[in-house]
Parts: sequence; C-alpha cells; structure tokens
Amino acid sequence: MNEEQFKRNYKKAVDHMRTNDQMKKRIEETLNTQRHEQKHQRKTLYIAASVVIAASVGLAAPSIWQQVNGPTAPATQVAQVTPGASFDPVVIPKTELPDSKDGVKADMLQLVVYQGNVYTQSATSLDGTDALALRGEKLGTTTGGIHELSGKDEYRELASNIGEADIYAVNGYDTNFRIMSYTEIDGQGHAQLFDQSNGITIGSGEDLIGKLHLEGNVASAQWETFASWNNGLQQLQPLAADKALNSFISALYAAKPVATSPELEERLYGQEDRKIIYLTLEDKTQVQLVLFGEGLVRYGNVPVFFEIKKAAFQAFWNNLGE
Repeated sequence: MNEEQFKRNYKKAVDHMRTNDQMKKRIEETLNTQRHEQKHQRKTLYIAASVVIAASVGLAAPSIWQQVNGPTAPATQVAQVTPGASFDPVVIPKTELPDSKDGVKADMLQLVVYQGNVYTQSATSLDGTDALALRGEKLGTTTGGIHELSGKDEYRELASNIGEADIYAVNGYDTNFRIMSYTEIDGQGHAQLFDQSNGITIGSGEDLIGKLHLEGNVASAQWETFASWNNGLQQLQPLAADKALNSFISALYAAKPVATSPELEERLYGQEDRKIIYLTLEDKTQVQLVLFGEGLVRYGNVPVFFEIKKAAFQAFWNNLGE
C-alpha cells in the first residue's frame, strides 16, 4: 500500500466512525439537562465528543480515539453563546485524556505535544520537496512513547506517537495553530503538518478555515466525486481557480459553524451526496475539504461543520458537476 492509498483508507475509516451507544446516551442526557437550563441561562451548544482531552493536566488529546476494548472516555463538550456574535460560536474544549487505569484501548491520530497542547495530524499535506521553503525555527525534537494505553502523565512536552523527529514552526502560520515535523531519509525530506484544533472557539468559518490561508492563495484545484473517493479510484477532475472558487472560499469564511452531533454525523455520512475538493496553495500546502449536499463543509476531523449560504453553496456544488 503506497502512502496515498494509506491516507485515503485512513480518511475513509475516519468518515465511517460512529459514536457508540454509551457515548450517545451520555450526550443525550446532558442535552436534556442543558435544554432545561436554557430557560434561565444563555443558549448553549453541544458538540460530538470525538475528541478526548485532559483538562486536569491542561493537555488536549487527539480528535479521534476509536475504542477497541473497554470503556471510552469522551466528555460532552459545551459551547456558549458570545453576546453580539453573528452566530452561536462553537467551542471545542479540551477534554480528558484517556486514563490507562480505565483499561481503555484506543486507536489514535498521530500527535505531538507542544507547549501544553496536543497537535494532531493535519488534514493539510505538504510534500517533502516543498517543505524546506516552509520550514521555520526548530522547536525541539519529539521523544515518542505515546501509544494507545498511555496515561495522562505520559503526555509530556514533545511527547508523541511519531517516534523521534525534529519539530519546526511553519513559515506563514501561527505556531499556536500549526507545526511540522521534518526528517530526511537517504537524502529525501519528509514533512508532516500538525494542527491544534481543540481548545478553540469558532464563531465563523474564518476562525478555522482562515487559519489555512485559502483566501487569495489557491494556485490550483481539483475535485473528486464520492464514488471515486470511496473506491480509491483517484479520478480527480480539474477545478478552475477562478472567481467561482474564490466566491465559495469567501462564503466559507463567513459560514455559520455547526457543532457535530451523533445524529448529524449519522445523517451526513449515511448519504453519498458528497464531493471532495483539493486545493493547492501558493505555498504548496494541499488542503482537502469535504462538501455535503445539504450545504455543509468540513475540514479534517475538527468536530464542526460550516453551513454556507444556500445560494453560494448550491452554485458552487452545481458547477462541480456529477
């Protein structure tokens, strides 16, 4: 299996992940409590707990912990309304890291702990040959050691599950959002981007999508049908980096954030009306976005969707073809 096939199989597995019944029950119970409290307090939103984070140690865990055996440890996540905001912002909090004493065994995204936060494998890729131009200040070297049964105390600074690798800032990007690993094997560079997409508040698409620097920086683009993606056919079709794409990106920046929920994911991922677009930016980073036919867009595994104004979304969706 080559690297591209691995990435596709991995993303496919992520897309088909489902919240278990125990987690769903906890979320429903909390939602009922929250609805009662809404009569007296500000409106709140709940997002699906696909992220496991450690509030007690101030660390954020990977956005995916797929339970294999034993109890899972997701926590219901709450978003509060900020008065005056255009949309109800979605807050992606830091929740609990798995406790090895609970016997939790989980599969996880690749991750790096940096400055008290967990940065997880980015949905943006970067070829090793292009990485040197973006490689910034060296931030340290990972120590490895994190695995499915690691306890909270093992999530120390620069701990990771990628082995030993040098970590760098990424030129043009805030280290509070993005860092990268860079290694050379037989003279060939290999880079991987890591994003911190938890412990953040998203009031509009700009609060997340804006960090990717899409606007005005798309050098080329392609798209793929769900059937092609789902079957690993890689039948990429050209997409003009023109006014229509720019308008779509502008609409995405202004989009309404919609918190994930088990019900929403069940509905969206139970259908096949999806299209995937691939944007190569001027700095050579490659961004993948998933479009859902009912007007939502998602970046990676961040537990939020973006709802674009219907007319803007539909025009772009139709322009892609079938």
